[in-house]
Amino acid sequence: MMIPKTFARQALPIAIALTLPMTAVADADYDALKRQVEQLQQQLLQVQEALKQQDLKFTHIEETTITRDEAIALEQKVNAASEWRDPNTLIHMSGYADVGYVDGDNQDGSFVAGSFSPIFHFQYKDLVMMEAELEYEIEEDGETETNLEYMTIDWFVNDYATLVGGKFLSPIGQFRQNLHPSWINKLPSAPPGFGHDGAAPTSELGVQLRGGFPLGKMRSNYAIYLGNGPELIAEFEDGEFELDGIDAEAKGFDNDGEQVWGGRFAILPFAGLEIGVSAATGKATVTSIEVGGHDGEEEDEHDADEEAGAPELHDEEARDYDVFGVDGVFHYKAFTLRGEYVKSKVGKATTGATASASGDWESWYTQASFLIPNSKFEAVVRYTDFDTPHDSADQEQWSVGVNYLFSSNFIGKIAYELNDGEKDSTTDDDRWMIQLAYGF
Repeated sequence: MMIPKTFARQALPIAIALTLPMTAVADADYDALKRQVEQLQQQLLQVQEALKQQDLKFTHIEETTITRDEAIALEQKVNAASEWRDPNTLIHMSGYADVGYVDGDNQDGSFVAGSFSPIFHFQYKDLVMMEAELEYEIEEDGETETNLEYMTIDWFVNDYATLVGGKFLSPIGQFRQNLHPSWINKLPSAPPGFGHDGAAPTSELGVQLRGGFPLGKMRSNYAIYLGNGPELIAEFEDGEFELDGIDAEAKGFDNDGEQVWGGRFAILPFAGLEIGVSAATGKATVTSIEVGGHDGEEEDEHDADEEAGAPELHDEEARDYDVFGVDGVFHYKAFTLRGEYVKSKVGKATTGATASASGDWESWYTQASFLIPNSKFEAVVRYTDFDTPHDSADQEQWSVGVNYLFSSNFIGKIAYELNDGEKDSTTDDDRWMIQLAYGF
């Protein structure tokens, strides 16, 4: 490496001074010479430090010389690290699970596994989110049943509206969309008529617009949807058809080609009170037949039905389908009172193999709960009245329970159900239930 000229100019006087004859040093002014030498030494140290920094700079450049592809890869790594510090994509998992014990009239006591329901959320910025809930249940024979409770892609249009597409929980009423998870429901069971195959729709496949907005000093929320709608089940017995039930669980394909639209609107006049009104309307068609009464086995189309003398399905008439409901909840300190009413009406059909009269499915419940002050115990009572076109499915129920809140998301429940239904039917059996439910 070449020595810089500045170094040569500064080092030369030092060399001369070091080679001066001793006699010259003696003749010179000692103090002046000493000062000059000290200045030269200081300059020499500065030059050495400058050379050292220059060498380090050259070495660093030589060691970090990379190709264009390597530079691009390095930039991507830096960007990835930045993404974790300020992420655009958020991933979250929640859900719930429950286990318990059931013992009732005309049945032996048994431990039950309940269900395990993980819920997944994947959100990109404040633009879009995918959410889904899986449900794993252990059947009586030990087999595991897996269901997709809902799966939607949610587009956050603005602060007041979200557009939802996919399979979603029915927005009719409150129980199905907000209260059914076991760690939220204050009793181990759903009110009759608000579970699967009841008066209230459970889920829908379609599109939904939901959100909320202020109404003066009040708040409001809404949901409007268009979906495939339910399908109907007809019962064939003694050579005649009648409506057996409404299959209001979302299907992966619209088998009857009929759609339903509806929604819910609610106001919150003040903190602690919410009042909602729900409605839906459209068409529904019989797509399956149940043979031999309500304890028979449901068949698709007509396989076993022909052997029982039932005609096969063809040219079924689309029937009117209408739903109406109201709901409300009131919170005051440790006390909560809620209620809900829903009615699903299916019109008559005059043509088609399953032509029959109309039918109504109607249910309502009211529930009160009270968290005992300075404790973790909670008392709950609920009354439900469920009416259907079939006497064997009608049911009145009182449920009384005591809960222990280990934490806000871990609850232990013990409850007793007094059921009044048709004699010798399951709707008339009283039962004890114990449940541990955990939300995560």
